[in-house]
Amino acid sequence: MRVVTGHLPHPLRSDARDNRERILDAARALFATEGLRVPMREVARRAGVGPATLYRRFPTKRELVTEAFTDQLRACRTIVDEGLAHPDPWAGFCLVVEKTCELHARHLGFTEAFMAAYPEAMDFAAARAYSLKSAGELARRAREAGGLRPDFVLDDLILMIMANRGIHALSTAARVAASRRFAALVIQAFRASPEHTRLPPVPRLAPG
Repeated sequence: MRVVTGHLPHPLRSDARDNRERILDAARALFATEGLRVPMREVARRAGVGPATLYRRFPTKRELVTEAFTDQLRACRTIVDEGLAHPDPWAGFCLVVEKTCELHARHLGFTEAFMAAYPEAMDFAAARAYSLKSAGELARRAREAGGLRPDFVLDDLILMIMANRGIHALSTAARVAASRRFAALVIQAFRASPEHTRLPPVPRLAPG
């Protein structure tokens, strides 16, 4: 009996890990397409687990959201770090605009979580503070190099993210395509010297 009971915890731990990954996969898929309004019970249903199992793993929706968007939080840091590392500050700034818009367009719920929904979640607060501080430093360099318009303020990036969040499309691919065009328009607006470059194509945003 000692041998049998000694081996019992292993499959239980494996089941728990499997349940946790199914829950996170379901949450990411639902948050990415429907935002954070998705009920916890719908996440459990999509994951194929009971509500009790979901709440055992993630007692609050805040914990589930924070864990589900861990990769996106890392991506935010990577994007601003890549922009700061670029030898041309204006090109680095443009890179941040483009990649930030696309990241938020691919994951609808992430914008809500990052900007407002869970400001008390330490991971989001720290990531937001780091990203904005780094973006501010990059903007300063781009302005001093003559690429960024002199009246730019950091809140303009917040406005950009909020406006980008409002893009509605028939599919994720169309939303990303629309976001790329929007980013191109934003970059032209932020440029110190107007320069009309060719915009990305317009995706279908509403039923024909």
